[in-house]
Amino acid sequence: METPDHATETPADPAEATGIAAQDWATAAADPQYRAAVVDLLGALAYGELAAFERLAEDAKLAPTLGDKAELAKMAAAEFHHFEQLSDRLTAVEEDPTAAMEPFAKALDDFHRQTAPSDWLEGLVKAYVGDSIASDFYREVAARLDTGTRALVLSVLDDTGHGNFAVEKVRAAIEADPRVGGRLALWARRLMGEALSQAQRVVADRDALSTMLVGGVADGFDLAEVGRMFSRITEAHTKRMAALGLAA
Repeated sequence: METPDHATETPADPAEATGIAAQDWATAAADPQYRAAVVDLLGALAYGELAAFERLAEDAKLAPTLGDKAELAKMAAAEFHHFEQLSDRLTAVEEDPTAAMEPFAKALDDFHRQTAPSDWLEGLVKAYVGDSIASDFYREVAARLDTGTRALVLSVLDDTGHGNFAVEKVRAAIEADPRVGGRLALWARRLMGEALSQAQRVVADRDALSTMLVGGVADGFDLAEVGRMFSRITEAHTKRMAALGLAA
């Protein structure tokens, strides 16, 4: 996963952090509800990275050139490495990675099934738009995590290079045939709606994650802030659409 322009940022200065965001894992995890929320978060992230690996490997088959195929294969390998980091972390805190991922598999699989790209360009837009929406959401949550978990989450959200690659290829395709832009803009708007709906469903189904977002566990999150969070994610999406040369 990635957010190429880092449109949503987490607090950069640890000295400014308070509450859980200033604690280490051992201290924060003493609260069983916080621990459950983090296990859910890492499980969702891990399955997302595993699914991203599978999707990029599949998308490589649609690549028009051998160079494009190699680029996607490299990005798929980076996503799998992220999955391994998350899986190792879950094991280190004595949680079963498969059990942690299981509650999120159906929702993510449904999302990918409902948004299966029909061609190479739609696959690029999906990876750039869809993955970036998810990354923005996780970055927002990361600001309220303990120091160790926050560092891990931010590291697996590092840009794999897919963002710049997608922008370059999509803009070139639109320049070659401007009609492509309208079709891809509609596709990206559909992805935005599906991604936000999927994120909301996942959170609503997991009590610990819901509590983290509305303030029962994490610091400073209330319902009004959740609304502002989704507004920031929407604004970041609009900027990415502009980078692609598409109308939001």
